[in-house]
Amino acid sequence: MTTSSYSRELDFLKTKQIAKGKQNAAKGFANENRLLGALLARGYNASRVDLPHSTYDIIVEVDQNDTSDIIRVQVKTVSNSKSVSFVGGIRGGVDRSYKSSVKEYVQSTKTSDVVVGVEVNSDNGEARIDFYFIPTIYIELINQRSKSVNLLKVAQNNWELFRNCKNREYVVRLFDL
Repeated sequence: MTTSSYSRELDFLKTKQIAKGKQNAAKGFANENRLLGALLARGYNASRVDLPHSTYDIIVEVDQNDTSDIIRVQVKTVSNSKSVSFVGGIRGGVDRSYKSSVKEYVQSTKTSDVVVGVEVNSDNGEARIDFYFIPTIYIELINQRSKSVNLLKVAQNNWELFRNCKNREYVVRLFDL
């Protein structure tokens, strides 16, 4: 391969990678809005977080037992391999070129209260959206960077789990830990 053809090949691959990054960023943004829409439709007081260095995407005010509380939500797109990543501080979108993993972290109760994996499945043009509510309490207990949605059926579309994501006793009992 000549130097110029090698250079053209690298340019092509870089362009393809940028296009894929833009698509991933758009998909992530769409999934944040899908979840936000589902929360609002269910009567939650919820909003996107517009802070560039925030460790969560959506904030939700919930009323429980005559008190108000805030739930910090990190939204993740379910991967093609059917898993939800718990890693933050890295970009899946177009601006994802970091020089090191210094910013990388695993979601915890310090960074958010719940990670929500969003999975969009299409069948004959009909889209089905599943939400996997994974409390950071659980993430800390299992000490993993990701988890297959096949092992998270108890969290699939479980809105009660969402409301109780900060209740350690509830989480431990539900996940049978």
